[in-house]
Order: sequence, then C-alpha cells, then structure tokens
Amino acid sequence: MNGRFTRAVVAITAVGALAATAACGVDSGDGKSDDKSGGKAKALKVGWSTIYLTPSWMQQTDKMIKDDVQKLKGEGKVADYQVFNANGDTSQQIAQIRAMIQQKYDVILVDAGSSTALNPALEQAVNAGITVANFDSLVTSEKVVRVGTDQKEWGRMMGEWLGEKLGGKGKIIAFNGPAGVAVSEERWQGAQEGLKKYPGIKVAANVHSEYNLAPAAQAFASAYSANPDIDGVFSQGGALSAAALQTLIKQKKKLVPITGENYNGFLKLWKDNKANGFSSLSTAQPNYLGVIALRAAVAKAGGDTVPNQITVPLPKITDDTLDQYVKPDQPDDSYPIQDLPQSEIDKLIGK
Repeated sequence: MNGRFTRAVVAITAVGALAATAACGVDSGDGKSDDKSGGKAKALKVGWSTIYLTPSWMQQTDKMIKDDVQKLKGEGKVADYQVFNANGDTSQQIAQIRAMIQQKYDVILVDAGSSTALNPALEQAVNAGITVANFDSLVTSEKVVRVGTDQKEWGRMMGEWLGEKLGGKGKIIAFNGPAGVAVSEERWQGAQEGLKKYPGIKVAANVHSEYNLAPAAQAFASAYSANPDIDGVFSQGGALSAAALQTLIKQKKKLVPITGENYNGFLKLWKDNKANGFSSLSTAQPNYLGVIALRAAVAKAGGDTVPNQITVPLPKITDDTLDQYVKPDQPDDSYPIQDLPQSEIDKLIGK
C-alpha cells in the first residue's frame, strides 16, 4: 500500500460466478477491440484488476494506462482492454482474476489488495499461459512480473536529507502511516537507517495516522502541542505532510523542514511558503508504474525476455524542481508526476 489510501482486506470466500464478476468490469471507453495483427503477433486481450478505483491516484493511473492502451491498439499489439474494480474486497478481486482466466485473457495487470491472498489465483493464471504483471501494491509470488519502488529507500532518502538539513542535530516528530501497515513500516525502517548517520537527531514523538488530511491534522496537532520545540518532521505521506505544515502555518509557528510526497495540496503549501523559508524533499509512488507493468506484460506476452522484478527509481522533488510538479489549478487531492520517457521504460523492462 502507499500513502494515498488504506486498503481493506476482506476474508476470502469461494466466489466464482462469472456473471457477478463481469458486472464489475469497466469498459475501456471506446468499445474498440479490432485485431490488426495481420500475420504479426496476436493482438492481446488485456485486463486490469484493481482493489480500488475511487482514489484520485487510481483514477490518474487508470487514465494513464488507458492512454497507453490506445497507443498499443494503434500498433496492433492490444485488441481489447477491460478494468475490473474490486471496491476494496479482496475476495471479489480473486473472483475477478479467476473470471479473466476462464475468459482467456492474454494479460492480467494487478494492483493487489493483499500481498499473499491473491497468489494462488495469479499463479493459476500464469500456469494457464497468461502473462501477469503486478504493480504498486505487490504480491509475494515470484511467478509474476512485479513493478514497484523501494519503500525502504523512500524512507532512507528522506531521513538522510532531513538529518543533513538540520546539520546533524535537533528534535523531530516522526509522522508515519497506520501502525502495522507494510509500506509505513518499511518507510520508517529506511528513515531510521538514514538517520543513523546523524546521532544528534532525536525523535521526540512517533505518530501514526491514516493517510488522510483530517485525521492526520488531528494527530499532528496533538503531537506538536506536546513537542513545540521540534526542528523538523519526517513525514512519509503527502496528506500527512500537508497536515503538519498547515498546523505550523495556522499557529504561526516556525516553518521547520518537513519531508513529503507529490500530494498536490502539500506541493501548493510548499510553493506558497518557500519565500518564508520552508524547505522539503518529496518523492512519489509514480502513476506510470501501471504503464511500465503494461509495457512489460505486452513485451513478455510477445516473446521478449522481461525481468520478473522491476524496481523503478524514486523521483525527487526539491526546492529547485518544485515548479515542475506543483499544479496550482488542480485539486489538492491529486498527485502530479512527470511522464517517464518511453526510452526509460524500455530500459527498465529490458528492451
């Protein structure tokens, strides 16, 4: 999981009715399913199984994938594309994956609701000759192509930056995601590794919150009230960072460095307060993970050799590059990201 939402994991039941799962499919938007292969490799039937589709990050990812599908249709590599939304229900996601197997999809893309529960269904798909590419929220199966970022590196990069920014000494609040959530734990582990280089940095409080603005604001305000003399904030999610910065602004306090994410609401606050001395380093779980997964799956289905583990470099948003990312005319709850050139995607998938 990432800093955009908290996934619900529902107990698995044996759900297999194709009529029920097909009803949850979302049309690709154009109704086209023409096969332009004409003696070339078969144009592929592609499905995307996502645990959620409502969050803005998912909607942006959906649009990015659909745009790339259109390019691949134009090249005769994809014939049909369908989205299956499990609405937070892992058992529904499993049923939808099994429906795609029975309906003989060639490629299945997956943003998983569970790191382990989907493994049997995905391995069943692989055994049936379907190319499976998993991105963003990853499963543990090594039989599928997995496309993601290094969450520990996320935290390590932020921790090192914050330690250096503070000159190696000072008190900080650690603002993490929900306790026990894998991504949150991995990012904090990485941050602790990065902060080890600066033994003069002391953690005054370790706060946990949902990755949503309202509960994050309440959690940070409480921690800050007890620790008003902090020198910085390690924050591992954009809504968390926005909540922390909003608190300092509203209380007219010193704007200490706060690490962040490409949550547009935070980027806007950062831009508005640069002149007041505010500074950050932010990164992103980039939406183009879905495009990389699609390209990797299409290449593998076409006979190319593709690595089963693709680790995508984390982008860096700095004081100098902030203007390339922030979108003042877009909603706070969006995640601006720079496109990744096709040449870079090709390198990542081994082409």
